[in-house]
Parts: sequence; C-alpha cells; structure tokens
Amino acid sequence: MTLIKSISGIRGTIGGKPGDGLTPFDIVKFTSAYGLWLLERNKNAACKVVIGRDARISGAMVSGLVSSTLCGLGIDVIDTGLSTTPTVEMAVPFHSAQGGIILTASHNPKQWNALKLLNEKGEFISAADGEALLQIAEQESFRYAEVNHLGKVTTDQQSIARHIEAILAMPMVDRKAIAAKKFKVAIDCEFYRRYCRSCFVAGIGCGGYR
Repeated sequence: MTLIKSISGIRGTIGGKPGDGLTPFDIVKFTSAYGLWLLERNKNAACKVVIGRDARISGAMVSGLVSSTLCGLGIDVIDTGLSTTPTVEMAVPFHSAQGGIILTASHNPKQWNALKLLNEKGEFISAADGEALLQIAEQESFRYAEVNHLGKVTTDQQSIARHIEAILAMPMVDRKAIAAKKFKVAIDCEFYRRYCRSCFVAGIGCGGYR
C-alpha cells in the first residue's frame, strides 16, 4: 500500500492500514485539514468548495467521504460529479468558491486515487499553503461544526457544458473553419473495453480499469 503526502495533494492506493494507504481515515483526515485551512484563510467566514471526480472504482466512495467531511466542518459543497480537472478548476471561480478538490489519480491504475487541492482561483495551492495544510493534518486538532451550522451539498450538472462553451467562445477558435474540415474521429474499441464506459464517454482518461 502507498500513501504520498505532498504540497500538491494527497494520493495513494485504496485500502490497507491508516497512514499506509488512502484509507477512509486518511481521506477524512486530509479533507478536514484542507477544510480547516480554508476556514482559517477566510477568517471562519462561510466557505464553498467545488468537487469533481473521475470514474475510477473508488470515486463514489472517496467523493462521499470528502463531501460529508466538508459539510461536517460547516462548508458547503458544489458537486460537479464526473468531471475533468480543468472543468473543476473553472467551476471554482464561476461559483465564487473558496476552493476545490479534484478526485483523480490521473494516469495511475485503478487502485489509486487522490485529492488534488485548489485555491479560490481554481489553481493548485502553493508550496507554502501545502506545507501549512500538512501541519494541520499532523496536529489533528480538528474542530467540526455544530448541528445548526453543517454545510450542504448542491450539484452542478452544467459544468462540462459550460467549459465547452467557454472554449468555443474563445476568439482563436473558429467553429466554422473546424466544421468545414469535416474531421473524423477514430474510436479505440480496446480502450473502450478496458476502461470505465462512463469515463470513456466523458472523455476522461482516468486509468480506471474494469
């Protein structure tokens, strides 16, 4: 089992003992540290966090733990569901959120997953911020919201469509010229067989072998 804690996020293999792999305990621990870092950064004002995930096997489980932990801290969650990394990054400023978490281990095999952490600009957190977050995690001095101040979860089902439209609206993208070329797309059926079908349809190369 593997657990890698770095300033860019937390990644590891699912299962095993806490601290050795990306277990539910570790997911809650580092999500709590991130949430507390956000609250301190925003002087305990109301916070929103955008999350999105790829289609690997552990995605729904990790997403549920992340959402519940953030709500337990009193932070509202905007869930984009199956999404891409840049789509989540764009959704953070769109929703005027204070941060974002992308749940993906990119090209790694199916046993891997990760929490990739964003700031309010939808950018990956800095080295200094990452170090501060890891210190919060090591101290484990977490404090959670009382029942009347729990966060809530809402969904954003238009994030990918909004991302596509933003790209097509860019001045350098000539939709008519592209259409006139009548490009053809080749489908790798072996890829489709080996990878998650929902991931393939969404165009996300998650490495989630089935």
